[in-house]
Amino acid sequence: MPKGSYLFTSESVSEGHPDKVSDRISDAVLDAYLTADPLSRVACETLCTTNRVVLAGEVRGPDSVTFKHLEESARQCIKDIGYEQDGFHWKNAVVDIFLHQQSGDIAKGVDASGNKDEGAGDQGIMFGYACTETDVLMPAPIHFSHAILRSLADARHSGAEPGLGPDSKSQVTLLYENNRPVKATSVVVSTQHSEDLSQDQVREIVRPHVVNVLPDGWMCDEDEFYVNPTGRFVVGGPDGDCGLTGRKIIVDTYGGAAPHGGGAFSGKDPSKVDRSAAYAARYVAKNVVAAGLAERCVIQLAYAIGVAKPLSVYVDTYGTGRVDEDRLSAVLQEMVDLSPRGIRERLKLSRPIYARTSAYGHFGREPDPDGGFSWERTDLVDSLKSAFA
Repeated sequence: MPKGSYLFTSESVSEGHPDKVSDRISDAVLDAYLTADPLSRVACETLCTTNRVVLAGEVRGPDSVTFKHLEESARQCIKDIGYEQDGFHWKNAVVDIFLHQQSGDIAKGVDASGNKDEGAGDQGIMFGYACTETDVLMPAPIHFSHAILRSLADARHSGAEPGLGPDSKSQVTLLYENNRPVKATSVVVSTQHSEDLSQDQVREIVRPHVVNVLPDGWMCDEDEFYVNPTGRFVVGGPDGDCGLTGRKIIVDTYGGAAPHGGGAFSGKDPSKVDRSAAYAARYVAKNVVAAGLAERCVIQLAYAIGVAKPLSVYVDTYGTGRVDEDRLSAVLQEMVDLSPRGIRERLKLSRPIYARTSAYGHFGREPDPDGGFSWERTDLVDSLKSAFA
């Protein structure tokens, strides 16, 4: 293909995918603790398999959040997703909880004391990205992959498509010409379904959800439209495959179109920079692109455990920038306090806003009135334009 012309693919998985069930429960545990105490510390991992859920990890929070409370929360997550199947049922699943107190060594490094500010909850690198491919400033393949599954889930929850099950996956391959997406060359959707539906029937249920999500004229050729390629997908969810928190990090971010740091998001309170700094990096990158300073922008942040100040702030606009990148990095650090405390306070992350992030991506979402998805705001645009006027 000519330079600038290529195919790029991203995938998404639904709220009923086993790993996403695990993410949802872990984030519900986090929300429960933050509701009781906004400064709770939580690092919760969840495993889901046939009629069994296991929670493990470390917490520091009020005693009012009991294991009984957390078990009820886990069951409610499963019920909300829609699992009432023999092999995985919100009422019948065994829920085991093995949460313990946060290590004092970690708490000593993270907590503020005396003249010491809050430190990062761990070492690591985090990335944020934005581009002009979609109106939400996300890469198009992951954006459309998410949208297809959300459309199918909405139809399932509303009762419009009762034959669909909670577990599903999508994959969209787009043709890029001159580095811009122009059409889909293949679409793959696998969705759990009832026993009485044939593959052809499922295909026709799925088709309008794909066609309506893609821009006009972007639908792939018929022989590149794959629905349940194995022919049958009745057994699904944790009964069909074990689920674990944090195994879908590329689905959670940019679908592989941009780098990802070393850590997952779900089940972690905002003192864990794996999560909060990734949100801050997206916030900053999105505002750079929204301000018209670049067509594409990636931000890398790096931290050391117990240290407040980021070790580095790297900016790359892939040759699309309209301003000097070194100057841009300096301006961004003047505008936004990228310490753990600064991020938490600017984006108001100590609120129970996390269960909703667990499926269909942490980025490219509309900010909620209660502060959910606050990192998607573009409130730095005017200041950035003024700084580079």
